[in-house]
Amino acid sequence: MLGPEHLVLCAGTGLAASLVERLDAAAEAGFDGVSLFITDVVRTREEGLDDADLRALLADRGLQVAELDPLLHWVPQAALGAEADASGVAFFEHGPDAFLEVAQAVGARSINCALVTNAEIPRDTLAEAFAALCDRAAEHGRLVHLEFLPWTQVPNLAAALDVVERAGRTNGGVMLDAWHHFRGGGGSDEVRAAAPRILGVQLDDAPAAPEPDPVAETMRRRLLPGEGDIDLPALVRALREGGCTAPLGVEVFSDRLAALPMRDAARQAADAMRAVLARAGA
Repeated sequence: MLGPEHLVLCAGTGLAASLVERLDAAAEAGFDGVSLFITDVVRTREEGLDDADLRALLADRGLQVAELDPLLHWVPQAALGAEADASGVAFFEHGPDAFLEVAQAVGARSINCALVTNAEIPRDTLAEAFAALCDRAAEHGRLVHLEFLPWTQVPNLAAALDVVERAGRTNGGVMLDAWHHFRGGGGSDEVRAAAPRILGVQLDDAPAAPEPDPVAETMRRRLLPGEGDIDLPALVRALREGGCTAPLGVEVFSDRLAALPMRDAARQAADAMRAVLARAGA
């Protein structure tokens, strides 16, 4: 099982690559696991590989699946936001049934969900939907984490924790994405306090000054760990000191990285993350 000593290459780091290219690159760069988009598995099946083939691809490379990402269609009352792009529409087509089936098929440790809707959903309603998702995931032995996004009604760590705590499920927690936490004004002290409920981690970097459009920035111009102004060593120490059990994912949505050969992008991501860990003394 993947744990805090393991590194994960997230699906967002290498959007232009095929799944096999990404798995090869992750293994060569020394990652212990990968995250998968559900569309990766759907596309692989359409190309003629069955689930046994996919499990073999992972096993042959010594890789495990961390999270299956991103479940957007989990609150019954929430329609997809009007600003969603084609990828968002594609993800929204797959609800909890599909995610749980695929997570079981590939042995994913967890499912990552996020709220992307223009509708205002009462906090108790979100908690009820999250609890129901956790209950279903528990039947399959899976964890669930809620990712906060600064431009949504779950904008920060405190809001995500509130939903999780209202839900009250032991297999439910929060996804901490360093970019979202930084842009939401969060620091390492909050992370240390919340660490036991942080079940997923995605690390990346950002400059101090935000761009006018946060969605465009986060999806196209994230920086590798250590290239920006986020104090990632302090964040890693806070996770460790607080008792977080999640593996460390590297998720860098970047046009620059996407233009590189996948092997080069993965190696840069691994080298950057290991340098941060060295600075953190981890």
